[in-house]
Amino acid sequence: MFPGPTIYAREGDRVLINVTNHAQYNMSIHWHGLKQYRNGWADGPAYVTQCPVQTGQSYTYDFNVTGQRGTLWWHAHIFWLRATVYGAIVIMPKQGVPYPFPQPDFEFNLILDTYAIEVEQGKTYLLRIINAALNDELFFAIAGHNMTIVEIDAVYTKPFLTDSILIAPGQTTNVLVRTNQIPGRYFMAARPFMDAPISIDNKTATAILQYKGIPNTIVPSLPQLPSLNNTAFALNYNAKLRSLNSPKFPANVPLKPDRHLFYTIGLGVDPCPNCQNGTKLVASLNNITFVMPQIGLLQAHYYNLKGVFTTDFPDRPPTPFNYTGAPLTANLRTTLGKQPRLSRIAFNSTVELVLQDTNLLSVESHPFHLHGYNFFVVGTGVGNFDPKNDPEKFNLVDPPERNTVGVPTGGWTAIRFRADNPGVWFMHCHLEIHTGWGLKTAFVVEDGPDPDHSVLPPPKDLPPC
Repeated sequence: MFPGPTIYAREGDRVLINVTNHAQYNMSIHWHGLKQYRNGWADGPAYVTQCPVQTGQSYTYDFNVTGQRGTLWWHAHIFWLRATVYGAIVIMPKQGVPYPFPQPDFEFNLILDTYAIEVEQGKTYLLRIINAALNDELFFAIAGHNMTIVEIDAVYTKPFLTDSILIAPGQTTNVLVRTNQIPGRYFMAARPFMDAPISIDNKTATAILQYKGIPNTIVPSLPQLPSLNNTAFALNYNAKLRSLNSPKFPANVPLKPDRHLFYTIGLGVDPCPNCQNGTKLVASLNNITFVMPQIGLLQAHYYNLKGVFTTDFPDRPPTPFNYTGAPLTANLRTTLGKQPRLSRIAFNSTVELVLQDTNLLSVESHPFHLHGYNFFVVGTGVGNFDPKNDPEKFNLVDPPERNTVGVPTGGWTAIRFRADNPGVWFMHCHLEIHTGWGLKTAFVVEDGPDPDHSVLPPPKDLPPC
């Protein structure tokens, strides 16, 4: 199937999914955004929480659906295989529990694929939108129709009306659409957002919203999407996203972080004697390019295996500089060690992480995904982060809660989370090309004080390397 099957569950369910690999490539599946407490073995990133499922072999992913309601997705998590191996995860509320917004008449899963959906006039539809693109942030709109945003990354939001949305790779968005227009055929369209001097394939993907009884011979109308480099729309749209923060759905934002992290995002070139041009493109966090291990990091952590990784990833860049000023690629080389360098986090501590884009080679927007956690996006801005003045403007009341956040081009984003989920958790740019260049790291979150707050033992069918 393409896309793959949709997984349906209700909040509070335990889900067992047996995956058998019939492909010619070894691969693992990541259940994107599911907070799998104490059970990183079911998270899926290859060589982080498990080794890939080899061709002809099977593995059972076992997780509980807790504290999440809405749309997530699953995808292959090795090389570029998620281009074709992915699908939706729909988490329904508990039986008898209504949505905290007007109840839709119908629901559709929209993974930005080309197809038509038939609608009736005067109804309300819930569209579950997933950006499964490899390397493009996307604008999305429906000709003649506004959308009401009600959920992002399986967390309810304060509803607001918009004619277009911005959605980065890895992100999900649920919208309500009222079919209140003249019956006809209307294009749903998506095209890239890129406000950096980088060439992209600026094509438009379309599907059709078709009113019941309208013949297929009617030519659909196209929506007015924001321009390719419309930074103002992107910043304004993201600024409107707010957690619902109601008594039933509170926003438990960490107010006093125990740990302050500052990670710079760098793209550059390194010498490569065996490469065609003598150099290769690399990516780094705090000037460190991630080195893939040959054994699962969680397995090494659980069994205390030596020589697999170190926990000396720096809390801040080794050399401060004007991060968004003139390109400094020649002055700051990336570090490529023999082992992955991870960051160790104390159990139940609160963490603030500022992700800062840099002009090493070029500025660019980067959607970052943190496995194992949701986080609150407490602040964002253009230019260099000011540690004295910018925190005073943080939203600590109702910031959006997500698992994937876009760091703006030539700017920064600050997130906060509580490290209450023990294990080894991957964090990476969700642009596939940047991940391949090494724009990734992982957190080792220590066990809690007792077995009930510690990593579960590995399953018997854990894939071998």
